[in-house]
Amino acid sequence: MKWALSFLFLSLMLVLVGCQNTPSTSQSGMNQAPAANSAPKTEEAAKPAPAVTEVEVPEGTVVRVRLDQALSTVRNKQGDTFTASLDEPVAVNGIELLPKGTKFTGRVTTADSSGRLKGRGALGIILESFELRGETYKVDSSLDTRTTEDHKKRNIEMIGGGTGVGALIGAIAGRGKGAAIGAAAGAAAGTGTAAATGKKEVEVPAETVFKFTLKNAVMVKG
Repeated sequence: MKWALSFLFLSLMLVLVGCQNTPSTSQSGMNQAPAANSAPKTEEAAKPAPAVTEVEVPEGTVVRVRLDQALSTVRNKQGDTFTASLDEPVAVNGIELLPKGTKFTGRVTTADSSGRLKGRGALGIILESFELRGETYKVDSSLDTRTTEDHKKRNIEMIGGGTGVGALIGAIAGRGKGAAIGAAAGAAAGTGTAAATGKKEVEVPAETVFKFTLKNAVMVKG
């Protein structure tokens, strides 16, 4: 009888010890949860940053820009800058690279008035950069020049007209001799008028469209 009681007591003790060493379902779940949650974080950290793609605006691309302000050989000088907007989009193989309205910056390379009796006035400009999606890109463009008309024909007409009027007045006053004197005086007067009024300037109003060709390829962020 004593042996049976001892055996029963020992069995109860073993059962109690086994229950204490076995982890509960709730504790097991709590211990495993952080491991399950940490896995996605490790995968996200391992993802590489997205690569920055670039597209090329090729050399020889023609761009048409519209001036934002007027330019003149009177108000502007060599080195002055100006802004313009792309008048039509630039596309290569059907893909639009530069949208209409893209802002360009240019520079005045020449701003010369004409002489009073000869020569032409000239205004030359180039493009130097454009802005796209917050980035500035340098460009090397062709030169576009606007010039005044030549003086030669206009001056000949004015001087010749003065000679004719002087000769007519001289002929009336002193016949043959007076005509020669009058012609000389009239020519001098005609020359003076041409010199006083002959200087010409180039005036290019705002909204004027200029066409340029890019002399270098430009890589822009896509």
